[in-house]
Amino acid sequence: MFEGVPAALHPPVDLALAKAVESIPHGDVLSGGSVFEMKFDGFRAACFVGLRDVWLYSRQGKDLSRYFPDVLAAAGKQIPPGCVIDGELVVWSGDRLDFDALQLRLVTAKAALPALVHESPASLIAFDALAVAGNDIRGLPFRDRRTLLEELAREWVPPLNLSPVTKDRAVAETWLQEMPATGVEGILVKGEAQTYEPRRIWLKVKSRNVVDVVVAAVIGPATQPRGVVVGLPLHGRLRIVGRSGPLSARAGRDLARYLRPPQGKHPWPEKISERLLDRFTKECGKIRLTLVEPLVAEVSADVAWSGQAFRHSVRLVRVRPDLQPDEVSLPADFERE
Repeated sequence: MFEGVPAALHPPVDLALAKAVESIPHGDVLSGGSVFEMKFDGFRAACFVGLRDVWLYSRQGKDLSRYFPDVLAAAGKQIPPGCVIDGELVVWSGDRLDFDALQLRLVTAKAALPALVHESPASLIAFDALAVAGNDIRGLPFRDRRTLLEELAREWVPPLNLSPVTKDRAVAETWLQEMPATGVEGILVKGEAQTYEPRRIWLKVKSRNVVDVVVAAVIGPATQPRGVVVGLPLHGRLRIVGRSGPLSARAGRDLARYLRPPQGKHPWPEKISERLLDRFTKECGKIRLTLVEPLVAEVSADVAWSGQAFRHSVRLVRVRPDLQPDEVSLPADFERE
């Protein structure tokens, strides 16, 4: 199995990761100078092309091969044996990425998968090469790995794509401002001289929006909340759409001044599934909420919206005591997704 792939790269393989930063850095903060790349909203995956077979593995080491026969077929035809490609699996719906359609690949019955593949074809957006022609190239600097990847991609056609890069920070800023409308999550920053290592060697800047939400519960006591649980009106009800990251002690104290016990019937239960707050968790237990009288707050959220919830934690910006919960509406951008 995995014949033709370097032994050190037989899957699963630990992939390079990125550390979150607040803004696109100035200057050459990473080895060899900065290269900027779009961060696509999809499934991170490594594509392994052997002498006879092709495989796709997730960042967590899960074999995704059977869910993406369209990508496998294209990779087998267009990528020579002995290559390992790092990239992002995505599904396009018109001119924007469709994460929900991508997720359907993992839950659709085997018999129904061919129809789904036909209706919502997937693509692989390649952004790095770990092996070429049977040789492990992780020890090469990024500039050289990129050159080899571009050579491999010279005659690619969809569903194989090469991720665009730029060395111009102004172009990267334009991408960060304009590309979220297509579902691009943000910008990755890489160093031209960096070798490929299975740790957080890159930087990432996520596009964020400030959104009015309803805070109707907190994690921890109301006198010192550790996090907020936020809701938006969906299908005629105030539904839980996410939670914040951990609040600082000061932020918790400031928020506590506005929290009051709920008056009358509350829209949410006191216990909810952990997966309702964190769709990426493997836990199946319950979380106890401290219910409060709903109030409006501004949160900073990245652009990843599933159609029903924020896919990542939000950041509490400020409470809006001047607004009433019934004044909060679903943002127009969310309604179109």
